[in-house]
Amino acid sequence: MSLSAKNINEHSTWQEMTLGGEIFEPATSKLVNTGAWRTNTPVLDREKCRQCLLCVPYCPDSSLPVEQGNLAGIDYEHCKGCGICAEVCPFDAITMKEGGQL
Repeated sequence: MSLSAKNINEHSTWQEMTLGGEIFEPATSKLVNTGAWRTNTPVLDREKCRQCLLCVPYCPDSSLPVEQGNLAGIDYEHCKGCGICAEVCPFDAITMKEGGQL
């Protein structure tokens, strides 16, 4: 019997887990903090942001959540710090800060 991904923890036995490399349910990456290895960090200047949302489709990690038609901020749990969002922002509302933390 396999556990749901959200129920797997350090006490789960190998018999309860899925076989390596096999994914049996969607959106399991949301459960893992993949932003921990970031070496550069995007910083959003809300004063400069014009809510054009041009940055959103370019983000390879979907780390720019949109709520009610507006950029809600940056999801640092999943952002890898690639800088694409800063590169495509026409208003320079996103800048890159050296280092993995704010």
